[in-house]
Amino acid sequence: MRSFAATERFLSEVQARKLKPAYVLAGDEAFFHRECREAVLRSLAPPEVRDFSVYEFDLGETEIVRVLDQARTPSLMAPFQVFFVRGVKNLYGRGAHEAAFAAIREYVKHPNPDAVILFIADHISIPADARRMEMTDRDRYQRIRETLGQCCGIVELARVEEGDAVRWVAATASAQGVKVETDAARELVDALGGDMMLIANELEKLVLYAGERKQVTLGDVELMVLAAKQRSLYELTDAISAQDRVRALEVLQAMLSAGEGEEAAIGHLYLLAKTFRQMLVIAEKNVRDARALYQALWPGFSVPPFAAEDLIRQARRYRSRRELLRALPLLARADLELRSSPASKRLVLEKLVLELAAARG
Repeated sequence: MRSFAATERFLSEVQARKLKPAYVLAGDEAFFHRECREAVLRSLAPPEVRDFSVYEFDLGETEIVRVLDQARTPSLMAPFQVFFVRGVKNLYGRGAHEAAFAAIREYVKHPNPDAVILFIADHISIPADARRMEMTDRDRYQRIRETLGQCCGIVELARVEEGDAVRWVAATASAQGVKVETDAARELVDALGGDMMLIANELEKLVLYAGERKQVTLGDVELMVLAAKQRSLYELTDAISAQDRVRALEVLQAMLSAGEGEEAAIGHLYLLAKTFRQMLVIAEKNVRDARALYQALWPGFSVPPFAAEDLIRQARRYRSRRELLRALPLLARADLELRSSPASKRLVLEKLVLELAAARG
């Protein structure tokens, strides 16, 4: 499947330990980021040494020189070290950054053979059809290719084509001894807007639900998937866009009380961020109806049919593009906090919801 090829090549290099000194994971497809991270940890940083072998940095807080110095230093406690480096967009902000890129090139020429650096470039979005990439993302990606791409391996984490997503559902279930009817697989992908993170999570539940039947039908998908999680999400964004802080907290509480509870916090945040980005597209392209919405949103970034009119109405509550843009740094900060093992993921989300629903001046 073409949509999975780049990730599969990277995973084979990880498994075979034939690694480049550094890679750029380019794109914001959360499913592939999770697959890459889990494979790296599983193969290179087993649980018994993980506390001494895995490092997390953000270039918004730490200079690249410090990261490289740490990578050069062998560990006395672990045979191999993994460095996840977020905030790559800071290498392309205002000011001259040639010294930073020169330092990276120098490190790659003389790397620590027992370490790998993974630059997380999730500030760009790559659609399944690269020809439909937004101009801003195209420019950002080109700059990455011209700089980090000259010395690091690039793993393109693009959206998944609908057909590939349907085939992945069938193959993944089959590997567990469960047959998914073609119509059921297609409905699962369509209902979740091609969102691979959601598709993977819901498929896992469907396989368990199938039990001894060893078969997932269209009726199973309609019963188990089409709704609760996504409808709750749009109820949450409806309350936020209406600046109804009490109702927003009540909806959030209901979402966290269901299913995986606080463990699903990252997934909830991912969907919330995606919805705000969709509303930003609606505002920028002045979308007025569902037909125009599906023309404006590319495959893998679309909206379930039941939510189209609601999302357009919610987006139009914001008086300007600036009001919607205000949400993005708040979402980014919450993402960083959730990934930093906070004392309470619930509190992080509650704070975010209150800030998003605050009065807009």
